[in-house]
Amino acid sequence: MTIRRIAEEERLSGAVVGGGVIWLAGQVADDTSLDAEGQTADILRQIDALLAEAGTDKRALLSITVVLADIRDAPAMNRAWDAWLDTGNKPARMTIQAPLVNPAWKVEITGVALAPR
Repeated sequence: MTIRRIAEEERLSGAVVGGGVIWLAGQVADDTSLDAEGQTADILRQIDALLAEAGTDKRALLSITVVLADIRDAPAMNRAWDAWLDTGNKPARMTIQAPLVNPAWKVEITGVALAPR
């Protein structure tokens, strides 16, 4: 089996492709000055880029986990999500509240997608 690592950083890869699946690391906003809606849109652009580098797009997403530092930001996160979502190819999704490593992060998103054959 071949494993491909995308967007490697010091401690992790942005995505790992193996066994027909793409595993996305938790993605956070590059611009922490944004509100939850803006951070979510920023993260979704990053997910689009990682999936493109893996040879696919958001239609291949199977599952998404959204972590909000404050669950009251769910409506703002959902506005960005709804603008981005391919309504014909909705992934399973879970949204939870949990403290994030950097207090400036309002949103972190991870997911799993099918890799292209």
